[in-house]
Amino acid sequence: MLGLFKNNKLLSVSTGLLVLFSAVVFFFTEWSYQSIESVSLWVRSYFGYFYLYLGLGCVLLLLGIAISPWGKRKLGQADEKPEHSTWAWASMLYSTGMGAGILLRAVQEPVFMQQNPPIPTNTTPEILALEFTFYQWGFTAWAFYGLFALVIGYALFVKNQRVLVSRSIPARLNGRKRAAIIDVLAILTTVFGLIAAVGLGTAQITGGLDHLFGDIFGLGTTLLLAILISSIAFVSVWLGVDRGIKQISKFNILVTLLLLAFVLVNSNVGEILLSFGKASLQYLIDFVPLSVAWGHYNPGIDFLTDWTFYYWAFWLAWAPFTGIFIARISRGRTLRQMLLGVLLLPSLGTFFWFSVFGTSAFEIIEGWGAYNNEFGNVFSSIFVFFESYPLPSLLNGVTILLLISFLVTSVDSAVFVLSMFTDRGNPIPDRKHRLLWSVIILLATLALILLGNAKPEIDVLVAVQKLLIITSLPFAFFMVAMAGIFMYFYKKT
Repeated sequence: MLGLFKNNKLLSVSTGLLVLFSAVVFFFTEWSYQSIESVSLWVRSYFGYFYLYLGLGCVLLLLGIAISPWGKRKLGQADEKPEHSTWAWASMLYSTGMGAGILLRAVQEPVFMQQNPPIPTNTTPEILALEFTFYQWGFTAWAFYGLFALVIGYALFVKNQRVLVSRSIPARLNGRKRAAIIDVLAILTTVFGLIAAVGLGTAQITGGLDHLFGDIFGLGTTLLLAILISSIAFVSVWLGVDRGIKQISKFNILVTLLLLAFVLVNSNVGEILLSFGKASLQYLIDFVPLSVAWGHYNPGIDFLTDWTFYYWAFWLAWAPFTGIFIARISRGRTLRQMLLGVLLLPSLGTFFWFSVFGTSAFEIIEGWGAYNNEFGNVFSSIFVFFESYPLPSLLNGVTILLLISFLVTSVDSAVFVLSMFTDRGNPIPDRKHRLLWSVIILLATLALILLGNAKPEIDVLVAVQKLLIITSLPFAFFMVAMAGIFMYFYKKT
């Protein structure tokens, strides 16, 4: 294993920084949290709106490329067929890019928006709540991913470059030191985004277990869950894309659709479909002013800080590994197919998911006659929701299984991409790299979970919000440069 570090500065520097971060958090937990809190306040004060403008710019850029003649360019040879079927491709796309997050927020977020309308509206609070939820989970998130998929996929399958983020910049502009900084930055951003997702997911599973069996599960359970998920992910990534990652992703989507169908047929189908249509149309109408928080579409700095800035930072943190993984599985597709598929398929699926769970939750609250924040806990809200449906124990068990499985696919795809980075851009990385990154991810995740428990008033969600807003900032600036350089140098080739 030590031989991997020989003549591999990228691996040595990136893993060294991550081990140092984990050690500092382990031994100086309270100080780490206070430092992160101070820096995150500074970032939000000066750069929060920059995240919004970047998101809108990415959506418009990808749509422009997709509908232009350049969208006909194929990732690979002109006569090459897609490497994966549409079903398998969409399954891996969604499992990697969203996954456990849709379970975490399925009920809590729409209900919060309904009870606390972020902006004035001429529609009902329910439609506004769904619209805002769509906005925070829709086109912008997938545009961040799609930009990376575009640039890396083009470099990999058209320009025959290695799978490294630095290869998105032409060699004549990209000296050795600059390339190394870019690749280390991509690795660090990827790891922080991933461990944030695993930290939140394991906390939700623990919250669900506490809700089902009483408050008997604590920090130890969350740490054990992180170890379990990392171990299963290692087995998956060891098997590779076809035998591991793809099979688990297809299982995830199948179970998700079954869960969605069960809730749908046991709810008011007509009201759900009507809400889905109305909220989707309103989202399209309001997308641009929402994206720049213009006029009465501005929900205020407190809301933006707690929700939109945090989400944009989260999607940015996930953009390197998700985008590169999307590029890796998109060989044989045209740019138009990939970009429109990335923007539309998962967004529409997410909109319908939130419409089913959100609209059903609104009707449950209406039936109660009063709302006392029953869905307010992000980690247990979906389990409270299932108490209003037949077979709640089965639904809760399936949800916990699905949470674990989604987290596994997030970890295994990220480990695969990180291994490609440090194995000098090898699209089928050595298994020793996969083992090493599985261990590093686990250690960093355990550190984050401990950080989130530094004080009684601190939870994992708060710790993640503050950390991601900081770590995503440098990469946000890099994305602007990457997009500009890509358009200038590659569009005419």
